Amino acid sequence: MKLHGYFRSSAAWRTRIALNLKGITVEHVSHHLRHGEQRDPAYLALNPQGLVPTLELDDGTVLTQSLAIIEWLEETHPEPPLLPTNPVARAKVRAFAQAIACDTHPVQNLKVLNRLRELGHDGETAQAWAAATNVDGLSACEQLAANNPGPFCFGAAPSLADICLVPQLGNARRFKVDVTKFPRLLRAEAAALELAAFRDAAPDRQADAE
Repeated sequence: MKLHGYFRSSAAWRTRIALNLKGITVEHVSHHLRHGEQRDPAYLALNPQGLVPTLELDDGTVLTQSLAIIEWLEETHPEPPLLPTNPVARAKVRAFAQAIACDTHPVQNLKVLNRLRELGHDGETAQAWAAATNVDGLSACEQLAANNPGPFCFGAAPSLADICLVPQLGNARRFKVDVTKFPRLLRAEAAALELAAFRDAAPDRQADAE
């Protein structure tokens, strides 16, 4: 399999974590987002959105969108599980993951920040936008995980929630957010970073890191 990504993309980052947790080795293909390589016609033929990640399966099947890829991994490689067996618990994990992957990350990604600049906003304004978006999303996630003893977001083992959380905290720090206001999330992150699957997926450990 081939995973098309970019070292700093949090969507690609969360997909790398899931692959590592499942013990699946893939070939990594980098597309430099700041250089616009995601808009190359050959890549758009794979992923019409021009986003990363994209997973190419051995039979040529192409999967896009990180959560869809991770759900496919969960269905085809069920061990170790990334979702609880209880339907309510599964819904809570998915809600947490979607709060990050659908409502927080997309509003502060490179495409949106570039659009803000195109509309005449300066870099400082774009930075403030990204920081505020992270604070809003992570504040909600802090409450969503608050009543679970952990140490991970929703239990004693990592789940889809932790897979989404760790990259988003990385984004928040990059945008100068004071993450100490999220102690429950930091506890889950610390537990996750005890695992090689999370550490090895970090941006600074990727071959295309800058």
